[in-house]
Amino acid sequence: MLRIALDAMGSDRAPEPEVEGAVCAVRELDLAIALVGPEALLREHVRRRSADARIEIVHATEVIAPDEPVAQALRKKRDSTIHVGLRLVHQGYAQAFVSAGNTGVIMAAAKMILKTLGAIDRPALAAVLPTFAGGRAVLIDVGANAECRPLHLVQFAIMGDIYARLILGIASPRIGLVSIGEEEAKGNELTREAYKHLERSSLHFIGNVEGQNIYMGDVDVIVCDGFTGNVILKTSEGVFDLLRAGLQQELRRTLPTRLGAWLARRAFERFRQRFDYFESGGAPLLGVRQVCLICHGRSDSRAIKNAIRIAKELVERRAPEQIEREIVRVQEADGERIEAKS
Repeated sequence: MLRIALDAMGSDRAPEPEVEGAVCAVRELDLAIALVGPEALLREHVRRRSADARIEIVHATEVIAPDEPVAQALRKKRDSTIHVGLRLVHQGYAQAFVSAGNTGVIMAAAKMILKTLGAIDRPALAAVLPTFAGGRAVLIDVGANAECRPLHLVQFAIMGDIYARLILGIASPRIGLVSIGEEEAKGNELTREAYKHLERSSLHFIGNVEGQNIYMGDVDVIVCDGFTGNVILKTSEGVFDLLRAGLQQELRRTLPTRLGAWLARRAFERFRQRFDYFESGGAPLLGVRQVCLICHGRSDSRAIKNAIRIAKELVERRAPEQIEREIVRVQEADGERIEAKS
């Protein structure tokens, strides 16, 4: 049976969301969960919620704090929940790792333990965003690489293209590059050089995308460096929280009756399901040899369950192998195309 290693001590309210998310996941999905963390603590939480044999506990003695320096955590806490969970995947006991812990440490440890794909210079984090057209779009990178070269953005585009096809079911994803204007000459040196490479590639590149167009539904994969992507993602989360609170206040004020309250709950639930970033679970770290998902520190049990679901899909569809094959294929095809044009 497919097994997911889950860091039980990563979220802000750990281990409650992780344990509850694991319980929901094994009920709804055909898989097993290895909960990684202090055994005595986790055993009590699991005992209160489930007796399902598909949930097991793997003991880890150390927990890495959200603000702990990456180098220090990697060097001094080798028995952390992050290290132990990733080693379970590397050793083949589990097929994917999910954590809502320290993003920098997870990325660094994943590159060290799982290793990067041979054709990839830098792994990237991919987030799924809702669009006004009713669909979804992939934003990549959202925090793994604050500084990039044009080649990195091209590889992000290829990985985002594969992810959009595998998980979102988009046959020919439209690729857009985040910039400050639609014209090719707009942007900084990084985006102008990346534009030239993407334009010559075999990807379905449609040009630059400005901030106000990200959610319109005209592009399926939005490419940027990790600094820009993280700002976009965190701003989007803040706007969603603002709209959610405002919608709740207005619905309570304008629909005070029992029927109004029922209608308000239905409207709010539809709004939440469409726009809540927890519905996408977590961001996969694309470009490492095995599946690794990083969740928001504020994740609830629903977000953890959804991250487990996405991890399962990525394993079943052999996403790392497909990314490596596609990177090589696109690079070879584009090299031939460029030579033919020159």
